Amino acid sequence: MLQFRFSAVLKDLFHPGFKRPLTSLATNRRSSATVPRQAGVVPSLRGSLAVCSPPWLPTALRALALCTKTEGAMVVNDGPGKEPRKEPPTETRRKAGILPSLEDLLFYTIAEGQEKIPAHKFVSALKATGLRTGDPRLKECMEMLKVTLKSTSDGVMLDRHLFKKCVQSNIVLLTQAFRKKFVIPDFMSFASHIDELYESAKSLSGGQVADYIPQLSKFSPDLWAVALCTVDGQRHTVGDTKVPFCLQSCVKPLKYAIAVHDHGTEYVHRFIGKEPSGLRFNKLFLNEDDKPHNPMVNAGAIVCTSLIKQGASNAEKFDYVMNFLNKMAGNEYVGFSNATFQSERESGDRNFAIGYYLKEKKCFPEGTDMPSILDFYFQLCSIEVTCESASVMAATLANGGFCPITGERVLSPEAVRDTLSLMHSCGMYDFSGQFAFHVGLPAKSGVSGGILLVVPNVMGVMCWSPPLDKLGNSVRGIQFCTDLVALYNFHNYDNLRHFAKKMDPRREGGDQRHTFGPMDYESLQQELALKDTLWKKVSPSESNEDSSTTVVYRMEGVGDQN
Repeated sequence: MLQFRFSAVLKDLFHPGFKRPLTSLATNRRSSATVPRQAGVVPSLRGSLAVCSPPWLPTALRALALCTKTEGAMVVNDGPGKEPRKEPPTETRRKAGILPSLEDLLFYTIAEGQEKIPAHKFVSALKATGLRTGDPRLKECMEMLKVTLKSTSDGVMLDRHLFKKCVQSNIVLLTQAFRKKFVIPDFMSFASHIDELYESAKSLSGGQVADYIPQLSKFSPDLWAVALCTVDGQRHTVGDTKVPFCLQSCVKPLKYAIAVHDHGTEYVHRFIGKEPSGLRFNKLFLNEDDKPHNPMVNAGAIVCTSLIKQGASNAEKFDYVMNFLNKMAGNEYVGFSNATFQSERESGDRNFAIGYYLKEKKCFPEGTDMPSILDFYFQLCSIEVTCESASVMAATLANGGFCPITGERVLSPEAVRDTLSLMHSCGMYDFSGQFAFHVGLPAKSGVSGGILLVVPNVMGVMCWSPPLDKLGNSVRGIQFCTDLVALYNFHNYDNLRHFAKKMDPRREGGDQRHTFGPMDYESLQQELALKDTLWKKVSPSESNEDSSTTVVYRMEGVGDQN
């Protein structure tokens, strides 16, 4: 059973604009003969590789953008000076061989006029869009591909009907990918620039690996990794992205988001302030109301820890947070380092001092067991991730609380908004003001060398390199973030229209990327001419809870539909 995120991929496909009838492809739909070529037509569905835009394809693709529906029929404009005429509904026309299906169009996109395509060509074209074969949304497609290849004589080639059988359960997502309707249309070019920024930061040699927690000092200073995940689930990684490391302070915004999700902003900030402290993260210092300054410093994070699952045991609390983090990471790697936990607890005198100071000032909810809360605090700091899994967590924040690769709502919009606000103002220790000025994005650093960076509505990034500067931030990570915003107009205050000196990866060919509202699944079914009701809406729809335009659908029981 598949869940995936749908962003009105077909809306701009179905608009009146038919200038000439499609006849060339009609006679060939039921055969695998080569489709006649036509030049001089602007493609409306382009593959992500250069080879995926054969000149005859635009005519076929425009078939789905040529007609408007009128009472079950279609009004077709044959050209200037001619009266519009009515055509039968889409399903009738497809059965009669008049219109190709989306699956056929996708096959023609990749096949370049050939009768069969090798499976690896489809996989390569898919990866070039930024999608991975392991994407949970493509589970049915990939499983069917494996089964289908086993049934072929050579185990490699797919004809049109076998290809259609493989892709039909995920055709909406695949159509969106190959039409370059993701947030970053030219993903290969974007990934190439990310690699260049990575290599530039890799040459830096300054900084020291943190040693005040003995377990952290064991990491090599040469480790360096960057991973990103867009709000549409496009992925790119470079460097040591599969090496596990502890979140340390990068967990602070995540547990704050959980607390706000559970209790609401007003309750959480009865105990914690919202202002930058201007002091070191581990200072024994409260604001004028005897509250910790914010949840991104140790005092605030310890109090925030006490708000999670109050009254439960530490074991229950830990499982509760791990469940949240697993959902944020799309069920990718989230682990725990017991060695780091023990090392944290044995060397945590300053945090114990902060804890007792908070207890003296009555900063905790009534009945809080402070030593137990500190244990839980050390446990959360010792949660392990990889750059890859943490980038999905960051992308969930960038995506308003929806995990991009599962489509599941994890956090409330309120929790995400408040978390990003505090990350922007307080997330980078004593460097927060400088980072907000130069980079202008929400971020959180940790002494293990990680920087969790969020580009709202675009992507999440995790940079990791253990050597730290004197303020406790990753030297290479800071450089990468600075270079990223110098190249792209991601700074919160870059003007998207007038800042001509920077690149905008959200544009394709100079055109601004348009977004549309959600299309209901009944209309989607009709547009795809499916025989039975197969789409089930599974995302929350309460207007007071979710005002986003993202809708999640599940497709069930899809068989071979010719």
